[in-house]
Amino acid sequence: MVLRVVQWATGSVGRAAIGAIVAHPELELVGCWVHSADKHGCDAGELAGLDPLGVRATSSVEEILALEADAVVYAPLVPSSREVAALLRSGKNVITPVGWYYPTDKETTKVEQACLDGGVSLHGTGIDPGGVTEVFPLLLSSMSSAVTFVRAEEFSDIRTYGAPDVVRSIMFFGSTPEQARTGPMLDLLSRGFTQSVRMVVDTLGIGGDVDIRPRHELAVATAPIDSPIGVIEPGQVAAQKFFWEAFVGDRLVVQIGVSWLMGEEHLEPAWTLGEEGERFEIEVRGNPDTFVTIRGWQPESVEAGLASNPGIVATAAHCVNAVPYVCAADPGVVTSVELPMVAGRAHPDLLGA
Repeated sequence: MVLRVVQWATGSVGRAAIGAIVAHPELELVGCWVHSADKHGCDAGELAGLDPLGVRATSSVEEILALEADAVVYAPLVPSSREVAALLRSGKNVITPVGWYYPTDKETTKVEQACLDGGVSLHGTGIDPGGVTEVFPLLLSSMSSAVTFVRAEEFSDIRTYGAPDVVRSIMFFGSTPEQARTGPMLDLLSRGFTQSVRMVVDTLGIGGDVDIRPRHELAVATAPIDSPIGVIEPGQVAAQKFFWEAFVGDRLVVQIGVSWLMGEEHLEPAWTLGEEGERFEIEVRGNPDTFVTIRGWQPESVEAGLASNPGIVATAAHCVNAVPYVCAADPGVVTSVELPMVAGRAHPDLLGA
């Protein structure tokens, strides 16, 4: 049975998700919601840079709610519990990269009953958070006993992230250090990454009084730096690091971090991405230890990243590949530790007759 899927929003993740839905043999794109009135009526395939698909985008929420569909890949810039609850009550499973990875009871208040009312499920997934930061470390932990420490870390050149308004106005690159320190980014990121830390802590069974502490560091430009958001002048923020660390007493047990740099020149402190360049790293300390470096989810150049960022595509693919599993789950908020192993599907050329 083919599952009918709606794509909600057509930013970078949404456009990649449309391509992944089209390539998935168990899914069919039947609807597309867009924020911009300029996109209303456009073909969803053309919005995603594909051939026309015969699915017209709409800016009408009511039209999407009335549509017969099994699932929605919900990928706006900022999530709305109200929107998600409405989609769930309309009988559509929701898979999203913008929240609900491992929510507390308080964080599910507005959506849990909506799941039950609609007889469907809500699932948060993605890459960082949603994959590298909790799902993959936990998978690797199955190869060790007596785990004592887990680390998951991203090292990226933020110039390849094709969302200049987000980079400047939300991430506060190009701002003063004080503006970046008091801006919303740490709080916004903490909503997701804290859930990643708690998933690892709870699933491993780490007990005692666990204290999760956020940490934010930044570097400024020492000379003008050309970037997709314009020139970053000396003294303006040109690199940032965020960490979420779980302690039991004085003992560090889980560490999740991201390092985002506008290149590796003219920074104070003189940060670099290290000899290995852009990558994701996962470390599990136990018997035995495990250390994994993931490549391929960052582009080979700034220009390539602005054209198609592999990390964005991976985020969308993880959401889309989860659709059949979420649709088969019992109603409610379902996390990655409650689903079977989510797998991709073969290229259409390899599927046979």
